[in-house]
Amino acid sequence: VRSRPGRVWRWRNLLVSFAHSVLAGLWALLRYRAPRGEGGHSVSGHLLVCFSSGYFIHDTLDIIFNHQSRSSWEYLVHHAMAISAFVSLIITGRFLVAAMLLLLVEVSNIFLTIRMLLKMSNVPSPALYEANKYINLVMYFAFRLAPQAYLTWYFLRYVEVQGQGAFLAANLLLLDAMILMYFSRLLRSDFFPSLRKGAAGRDVDGEKFLID
Repeated sequence: VRSRPGRVWRWRNLLVSFAHSVLAGLWALLRYRAPRGEGGHSVSGHLLVCFSSGYFIHDTLDIIFNHQSRSSWEYLVHHAMAISAFVSLIITGRFLVAAMLLLLVEVSNIFLTIRMLLKMSNVPSPALYEANKYINLVMYFAFRLAPQAYLTWYFLRYVEVQGQGAFLAANLLLLDAMILMYFSRLLRSDFFPSLRKGAAGRDVDGEKFLID
């Protein structure tokens, strides 16, 4: 990892991301309950949203201060959306249960981060990467695509699309597009590598941080 300066930062950044994913993912999984209106509230849910907002703010500053904005601009867009949405939930106290559903994605991120750490560290264990590849795919469906689809349907059907509801619905739709884009990249990278454009001969420090 220390052979290239960029990798040292990425390794540290990914380990912080991994810690957040484990804590927030298990927190959301253990404390989650299905949305029943916009006023659902719990102290645990409020603290979870505060905790994750702090992580997104920290990661945004880490990317900017370490001059990684250009290669990680998609992360910055995602974080800006998450921070703005979560701060509005913290201030108003509305839709906190929906935020906990959204944070189930962190369960999927545990295995996604393991995947990136394995690729970057070149661990000589193809079986470990192969096993994580399939677990990651299942978790992506169960904790990223399914909750996101349900929450989008719930907002469009039951939440009045004005004010904060409209703002959150717009955020969800943009996040839907990003998640589907990342999913297509994940499939190309791990399951259909022949479809990747320009993959051969690329330097790992020149690749986009999020995608590979």
